[in-house]
Amino acid sequence: MTTDAPVEPAPDLALPVLDEALAARLRDRMAVVEERLFEHARSRAPFVTEAAQHLLSAGGKRFRPLLVLLAAEVGEHPDSDAVVTAACVVELTHVGSLYHDDVMDEADLRRGADSANARWDNHVAILTGDFLFAKSSELTSLLGPDAVRIQAETFARLVEGQILETVPPAEGADPLKHHLDVVSGKTGSLIATSARYGARFGGASRDVEEALARYGEIVGTAFQISDDILDVMSESDVSGKTPGTDLREGVPTLPVLLAKASDDPADARLVELLEGDLDDDERLAEALGLLRAHGAIDEARRYVVALATEAKELLAVLPESPVREALETFADVVAVRSA
Repeated sequence: MTTDAPVEPAPDLALPVLDEALAARLRDRMAVVEERLFEHARSRAPFVTEAAQHLLSAGGKRFRPLLVLLAAEVGEHPDSDAVVTAACVVELTHVGSLYHDDVMDEADLRRGADSANARWDNHVAILTGDFLFAKSSELTSLLGPDAVRIQAETFARLVEGQILETVPPAEGADPLKHHLDVVSGKTGSLIATSARYGARFGGASRDVEEALARYGEIVGTAFQISDDILDVMSESDVSGKTPGTDLREGVPTLPVLLAKASDDPADARLVELLEGDLDDDERLAEALGLLRAHGAIDEARRYVVALATEAKELLAVLPESPVREALETFADVVAVRSA
């Protein structure tokens, strides 16, 4: 049995960094983060190590730790070891949540590899996720009591978002607000903390830290909603993702909720399909066709563009620099990818 998966070179940067000197620094630091991640996902028990390193070995963009490193660049000491520790904290938290997500979704694949629940079973997957959360908490304690508080608040929001995703809105509650709360908790919260940790442990001012944390929350939410749009609009041969996956599984997304809110008689058939079972291929194809032509798609796109604009405005607190350019470009990419 393999006890330590080989550490592959850090993947190319998940954020659009146009400045070559900045990109080179980030690549070097991401290589350190990659090595540390596998060290931290190690147990005294070989089987636990194998399970904990399983999804790390499957790859991933490492977007959250990269954002930590990039945000740290606005501070006085971006190469602090605390920055690397914080980058590992957020990625271990994220990967741990994926083990739990796959159990909830009954997923067989994750990042092109067998999910942990498919390779072993649900018990192993859940406990492995717990192990990674524990390792993340252990690392957070090295960053001080305030970091422990921030991590606890972030984790509570993440789990709350996961729970809310499994239940319908309360009677009389707005389904759109419910969905946006889910997205903000599940996705926005940890991305916000990634930016906050980078600014804080890189030595930035408190004003900059707060602005970048808010930027992370907004751009993370926008990124998830753009994924919702791509689930409807993408072609599998281009995106690599089967279109309509969320529709088939009954996952509420912004385009679907906007369409279902329509009281136009012309949308009656679409609403009927969206409220029914879309496991049948013909019904799914019909729903996809009607939804792609519906104004809800453009409305969702406008919402993403507005979020991206709001996120960029928060960056006014930063001087003109390659770091600010990279953050602005990422917000632009999020807006464009939903078009």
